[in-house]
Amino acid sequence: MKYLIAGLGNIGAEYAETRHNIGFKVLDALAGASNTLFTTGRYGDLATLRHKGHSLLLLKPSTYMNLSGKAVRYWMEAERIAPENLLVISDDIALPFGTLRLRAKGSAGGHNGLKNIAELLGTEEFARMRFGVGGDFPRGHQVDYVLGEWTADERAALPERLKVFGDAVLSFATIGLARTMNEYNKK
Repeated sequence: MKYLIAGLGNIGAEYAETRHNIGFKVLDALAGASNTLFTTGRYGDLATLRHKGHSLLLLKPSTYMNLSGKAVRYWMEAERIAPENLLVISDDIALPFGTLRLRAKGSAGGHNGLKNIAELLGTEEFARMRFGVGGDFPRGHQVDYVLGEWTADERAALPERLKVFGDAVLSFATIGLARTMNEYNKK
């Protein structure tokens, strides 16, 4: 079985440690724990991870957040990956920091990366894993908040949360979406 795991973020050093780049951080941690390296490919950085007989193509799109669908669609077509084998990882300001929310489908919830993916795939029926980044910002300052860097407390908690998210990705590929949702939406 082949899966596409797309972690959303923005390329460039100025975005590396921002909340909006949590999708990249999850994939970096997962690849690092598996001694897997990313290489630059069309529309993004890619790594192939093998786990319990399954092949996971990890994608960090280089198209910037708002055009993530271009990279996701390209790699789904190039690798002949079915929509049910796609998992998109993004940030979510509506969830407390570190909260994992896995869903089989749904709206973009105001997230421009998810919106672009749904638009270019022609469906909202793909799995998405949201990483709560909290919403502690003054009204009208959402962009500054998600493009802001982690607090010291958040940075200290990230390694443990990244491991949980990485484990959930592997679970998605091995035991399926429904069982992974039951197990990890509580953590």
